[in-house]
Amino acid sequence: MTVILNGPSSWPLISSTVLLSYWSVAGSAVVLYDWVLTLGQEIELIWNQRWSLMTVLYLIIRYIGIPFSVVSSLPSITMISLTDVVSNILIYTINGTNVIIPAMLSVIMIARLHAMYQGSRMMLIFLVVIFLVVNIVCAVIMAIVLEHSVGEELIASGAYMCDFQYGGDVQLLIGMIWAFNSGWQVLTLCLSIWAAAKYFYNFRRLGLSTGSTIRDCFRVLIKSHVLYFASFVCVSCLQSGLLSPELENSTSTGAQILYGALQILVDVQMFVLGPRLILSVRGYHAQLVANSDAATSMNSIVFQERVYVPTSSIV
Repeated sequence: MTVILNGPSSWPLISSTVLLSYWSVAGSAVVLYDWVLTLGQEIELIWNQRWSLMTVLYLIIRYIGIPFSVVSSLPSITMISLTDVVSNILIYTINGTNVIIPAMLSVIMIARLHAMYQGSRMMLIFLVVIFLVVNIVCAVIMAIVLEHSVGEELIASGAYMCDFQYGGDVQLLIGMIWAFNSGWQVLTLCLSIWAAAKYFYNFRRLGLSTGSTIRDCFRVLIKSHVLYFASFVCVSCLQSGLLSPELENSTSTGAQILYGALQILVDVQMFVLGPRLILSVRGYHAQLVANSDAATSMNSIVFQERVYVPTSSIV
């Protein structure tokens, strides 16, 4: 049902929505700019390489990100009229994507960790079990959230908006999703740092001749992972702060700046840093091949579906 508001009481809502639309457009611009910036690498390292699971995940995440960043900005653009049906489609699309894309990024993390632990079957089983538990629980919770969510068209003094109404204990459920995802991210970061620390310790203690190449690769892995985790921490802090009742329905400039910053950070985390988890390691491997005539015969790190670490190394 279309909700119509008129009079000065609707002006703060209009102002806050217009301010939020600027942040939304900025988020879309960041995602598009990064795609243009890395297009050359993408052609060389993705399109011109053998197709694999990582290739498919990269393309899905990258090419869902561009239209998603545009679609997610529609509710705050006051010049576009969105019916109740469209509003409900948007709420399902935005929330569903916010569950599916992190799950895909988790698969990339599993592949990286499985390789860092030298293809350990036990580590793979452990990660897959935790991954399934976390993502099944998050999917069920999100389904409950969507069941109690309604999107309506709102017209405030001639400005068009989407009004998303959440019933029940939706904020508590969203907080649970945040908690499960946070636990998963902390676990993967700790496992990555632990694997890298063991390699660095053993290479220094044993003085292995292949240590330089592998240390460099682990630095690439850890650097991209830490950067991704840092963005996740920023997103989580903003999400937890905006769950408070004081900010949830606030139309103040400060609250809208926080919402806008959150939207940009979410886009950057999922659709900029996510694809770069793959590009960074493939780019490092391509550099190794270009700098070494013996690259085709060395038993080093290759990230197609996984990373290969010399089995002669003592861990």
